[in-house]
Order: sequence, then structure tokens, then C-alpha cells
Amino acid sequence: MTINASTAGERSQSPSLVTQLLKKPSQEQIVLLITLSLLVVFSATLAGFAHLANLLNLVRSISILGILGLGMGLIVISRGIDLSEVAIMAGSWSVALIEIQRGLPTFWAAILALVIALMIGVANGVMVAFVEAPPLFVTLAAGFVIYGAAFWYAPSWVVYAPKPEDAPYLLYLGHDYLFGIPVPIIVFALAAIGMQLFLARTSIGRFIYAQGDNPEAARLAGIPLRPLIVLEYVLVALLAWLAGLVWIGTTGSMQMGIVQGTYIFDVILVVVLGGISLVGGRGGVFSVVVGCALIGTLFNAFTIMDINSEVQNIIKGVVLLAAIVLDNWLHPRDEETARQGE
Repeated sequence: MTINASTAGERSQSPSLVTQLLKKPSQEQIVLLITLSLLVVFSATLAGFAHLANLLNLVRSISILGILGLGMGLIVISRGIDLSEVAIMAGSWSVALIEIQRGLPTFWAAILALVIALMIGVANGVMVAFVEAPPLFVTLAAGFVIYGAAFWYAPSWVVYAPKPEDAPYLLYLGHDYLFGIPVPIIVFALAAIGMQLFLARTSIGRFIYAQGDNPEAARLAGIPLRPLIVLEYVLVALLAWLAGLVWIGTTGSMQMGIVQGTYIFDVILVVVLGGISLVGGRGGVFSVVVGCALIGTLFNAFTIMDINSEVQNIIKGVVLLAAIVLDNWLHPRDEETARQGE
């Protein structure tokens, strides 16, 4: 009887879920609320925004960004970063498309792109894990090397895919529907489900969170961090390859110019904005999904309002800074800061 009373007393003293949310909501909840509010406002004020065709186009447009965001989210959870992800996507597929033009069968060209991407992922992982070079500089340098090598091999800003009748399954990903849903959306959804199961239901996924939360403690616990880091960069490269396949299916080409653009920062923006902490060890697939939803909603509204790219870049920069500040507030960097936040 005493134990039951004590337990009941402890339960009555613990704050309710509503109280916890009002005190300090999670970043995912904040971003989701903002996204829903914007959807309501834009639906009421922008002609054509709420049409089903536009909403499907909105989700389709962020599918590639979402697939890349899954890879970036994985590496940020582990306390790393990969600035070469877009370069891996563009470089590997540019080489593959050139080989298709030279007569290589499309299937083997896709395998070639996959092998190139995975080799780059292994190289990045080895440099970070075994050479112990900072991932920021390793992947930044890798991006420059990939861009230069791919442009030397395929000296064209745009490399075109074969015609639909010559490679139907490549273009199927971009232009066809399955049960009324654009295939890129289905690919993104399947990739998200696979990543969620990997992070939540496998021991390797739990090791990645442990590594991001406290690398030294994870090492002392017996987690093989060096092979784990290599695996993480290989998975990023695999998702970059998949994103490139969807990109080609959507546009019919691969543009090397995106490597020198701001697309990699859009990927980082989605990840940080969604709630994957730069501290590591926090966030997940839902963070990427809500980050993509907010960015996709904004981009779609900007397109309807015909806002120029310079203004869009300013807004993206402000949003990224706000996300970093929010991340600092929700996830203090050390115990002293954490006590002050409480």
C-alpha cells in the first residue's frame, strides 16, 4: 500500500506532457506548427496553392532534397558532416551518363555510378576515421576534387540522359505515377522508412546515436567507432547515388553546376531546421521530414509569388541562423550552459 501511495505521489508531482511541451517544446514540434500555419496562410492568400496538383508538385520538388537530407542527417547525428554529398551525386552520375553516350548499357552505367559514389564514401570515411582529419575539411576538399575530376572527364555543365525509349526505368522515377502518387515521393518515403528502421531498430543505429551523444563513452563501451564512421560515409554516398537517380529521372540530365551552387546548404538547412542537433546524438528521420516540409512550403510559395533568387537566398540564410540559435537554446553545448538554461 505504501509503495502504491509513493508511486502515485511521484506521478502526481511529475509534470504532465502538456506542461513539458509548453515549457520547452521540441524543435520538430515548433517547425511542424510553423509549417501548418504557413500552409493555412498560403492556401488562403495565394491562388492555386491549395490545389492538389500544386501540393503534389510541392512534395515532389523536395523529394531529392529529402533523400540527401536523410544522408546528411545520419552523419550529423554522429557528430560529423559531409559537404561532398551533392558533388558525389552530380559527379558519379555525370560520368555514368557520359559512358551511356559512349555505348555502355544503362544498367551497367548505373552500377558504375554506384561504385564511384561508394568509393568516394569509403575514402571520406577512411580519412575521417583513420587519418583523424576533421570531417568539415575532408569533405570540403573531396567536393572540390570530385567536381574537378568529373568536369575534366565530362567537360559540360549539363550531361543529358538517354531518351525515354532507350532507358525507360531511369525516366520512370521522375515522370510516372504509382497509385496516383509521383514516383519520386514514393522513393523518398521508402528511403525515409528504411532509414527510420535502421536508426531505431538496429544495433548499428543505436551505436550511431551513442557516438553522436558521447564518442569517448561509446569507444569505452566497446563500439568500433572507426568502422562505424566509414559505414556512415558509405551510407551518405549511397543516398547521394539514389538522389542522383531520382534527379535524372525528374530532369532528364545531371547539372554539374549544382556542385558550386547553394544546394548543399539547402540540405544542411533542412537537417538543422528540422531538429537534428549539431551537437550530435539527437534528431531523426522525422526531423528531416518536417524540415523538408517547411522549406518546400516556402519555396513553393516563393515561386507562386515570383520572388527572385537573391531574396530567397537571404531568407534561407536568416532561417538557417534562426535554426542554429534554436538548436543552441534547445541543446546547450555543455553542462554549465545546460544548468543556466534550466
